[in-house]
Amino acid sequence: MPAIGFIIDGKESGGASGKTFERKDPITGKVATVAAAASLADVDTVAEAAAKAFESWSETGPNARRALLNKAADLMDSRTAEFTRLMLEETGATAPWAGFNVHLGANILREAAALTTQITGEIIPSDKPGIMSMAVRQPVGVVLGMAPWNAPVILGVRAVAAALACGNTVILRSSETCPGVHHLIIKILNDAVFRQASPM
Repeated sequence: MPAIGFIIDGKESGGASGKTFERKDPITGKVATVAAAASLADVDTVAEAAAKAFESWSETGPNARRALLNKAADLMDSRTAEFTRLMLEETGATAPWAGFNVHLGANILREAAALTTQITGEIIPSDKPGIMSMAVRQPVGVVLGMAPWNAPVILGVRAVAAALACGNTVILRSSETCPGVHHLIIKILNDAVFRQASPM
């Protein structure tokens, strides 16, 4: 069984150390996924790549971000069967729960997409005559999202969607209990969004 790696700068990477770990199916005890184990060097590489991608992603307009996130949602829906298989094998979930996860995860992406044009600033009252104060919202940089295993698509998407919608880049620290599911989320985002915009 080939190991899944990290997606760094838009490309698959096996990691600096080459070390892997196995996730076993909790029902059968068989190996469900072999995944790359991150080292400190990998963390540095991921952070640098996300910071580099921020330069262009933060400049991507809200309508473009909305279109790309909606495309990712559609792609997620189209891969429901793959998500379901991974959830069953990695977490012991039932098929209805897995399908619900994918449906809601895709809808979280759509809600985040709708948010892109709702990010506003405001004028703040000032005590000083002739002075106007404003609050301007802007992307802040690289955001770390950490997702648990118990609703892996819903919580994995929730960990990154709003940050992406607001023009930030993200690092998803996946759960060791469902590395395949979380890898597929990032693969979909990479395929739908960042291959056209900027690498992740």
